[in-house]
Amino acid sequence: MEQKRIGVVGTRGGWSSEALAESAGKKTGFSLLIEMERVRLDCSSKRAFYDGVDLTGLDALIIKKTGSSYSPHLLDRLEILRALNENGLKMYSAPLSIMRVLNRLSCTISLMNNNIPMPETVITEDVDEAMDALNHFRHGVLKPIYTSKARGMELVYADDKESRNRLEKFKENFKLIYLQKQVHLPQDLDLGVVFMGGEYLGTYARKKTNGSWNTTTLSGGKYELYEPEKEIIELAGKARNVFGLDLTTVDVALTDQGPVVFEVSAFGGFKGIQTTSGMNVSDRYIDYVLERIER
Repeated sequence: MEQKRIGVVGTRGGWSSEALAESAGKKTGFSLLIEMERVRLDCSSKRAFYDGVDLTGLDALIIKKTGSSYSPHLLDRLEILRALNENGLKMYSAPLSIMRVLNRLSCTISLMNNNIPMPETVITEDVDEAMDALNHFRHGVLKPIYTSKARGMELVYADDKESRNRLEKFKENFKLIYLQKQVHLPQDLDLGVVFMGGEYLGTYARKKTNGSWNTTTLSGGKYELYEPEKEIIELAGKARNVFGLDLTTVDVALTDQGPVVFEVSAFGGFKGIQTTSGMNVSDRYIDYVLERIER
């Protein structure tokens, strides 16, 4: 069989990026970890180069990360990848699909328009309107449009005399106010429900271990294996299907009123499920891609 060459778009030293590149090398004999800041796109030839390698000569790219932190600049890098994808280079997931979830507002609107249950959310540029919503929510979470692992998020309370000032400061920093009602998590956890190509792989929980208001590992949350009910898997699957990502994690909160979706992961993090289940997701993802480029 002819050797297949799969490149991994990721970050040097990133756990999942390195794992995927290692798995690609193990299964194909070819390993290339591509850092987008060093890619050159030649528009006249519709070709792109990284470290002397013509990327259009590869069989496929896996897009794991396009930068170390979330920002609108990542959309620029995804546009470069889109140019290659729409000119025939296979990519997993497709850049356009990633762009729809990378932007929190785009992700939220898409979920809303597909009737996926989410926490109550208000989006506005007007501080008065945001304050009215906060008075209704009582407790709210301010979320930047571009972020991961709760970076930049703030918990705000209607009865805090500084709440208006905090809303004004948030608007000053981010222009758009994205305010979501804080949901109560009776079990002090939320879930990551993982899919590959629409197939359900498994679920892990992020469990609070301290007094933090969120469950992220950056705030002390710990991964635990979790066996969800069928309705949770079905809900997460519907959310995943809105975007058609090849590998993704759907964040689901278990509330007193039932499960709700927080977001769908842009880049399909798999450390949680690999850590808790022992499943080698990186190997499985390379197999998934190889199967599709052989067709």
